[in-house]
Amino acid sequence: MTALTGPAALAALTALCPPPADVPPAPDWPGAERVLGTRLPGDYKELVAAYGSGEFSGFLTLYQPGTLNEWVDLTGPMPARLRAQLDAHHRGALPCSTEDLLAMGVTGNGHYLFWDTRPRDAPGRWTVVVTERLSAPWFTYRGTVTAFLVDVLGGTLHVPLFPRDLPDGGPAFTPSRLRGRIPVTAPDTRPPVSTSTIRAWARAQGFDVPDRGRVPFAVLEAWKAATRSD
Repeated sequence: MTALTGPAALAALTALCPPPADVPPAPDWPGAERVLGTRLPGDYKELVAAYGSGEFSGFLTLYQPGTLNEWVDLTGPMPARLRAQLDAHHRGALPCSTEDLLAMGVTGNGHYLFWDTRPRDAPGRWTVVVTERLSAPWFTYRGTVTAFLVDVLGGTLHVPLFPRDLPDGGPAFTPSRLRGRIPVTAPDTRPPVSTSTIRAWARAQGFDVPDRGRVPFAVLEAWKAATRSD
């Protein structure tokens, strides 16, 4: 795994996975930190400024402040909802107290990425933890989120919860093309559905989805919204 930190880690990531040429203005970081009640890691701020909103390798989406998609809005309702779900329903040992967990990413397979925010006054030392559907096992990466992306996309780290073919087709970043806000609805508590069922639905709606591998996050969220009971 990489020992890179700070600018060196971001330089390695941009060389591995070039960012888009046209990136939206950076979020209002002081405002976001006031909402969250904590400072955020400097590497994460530089990462967001370089890439904007979107998906890494069609699989991993980082939460960002004020995004049009409330499902991945760092200052929206999702981080608090996920923490509440952990408090109420978590199964298996947690890596730390739920109060120390701040959700900051999601994958197309339903894995969530959190920061372990200890120590709270030193965000540069926060580590990355990953869980599948908010239950054990948890995977801990003792480094920054930028270094985590370098290792995962570069193939030097395999997270046991992630598909073995990640990154399938090589590292890439796809900017978000959202033009309207996607609100968060009630948490989805239905039993898991096979990806073949979701693929069949998506193709019927005109989505271009692969025959194997990961179902894109946007397709999963569209399926959830379309099939949710009132």
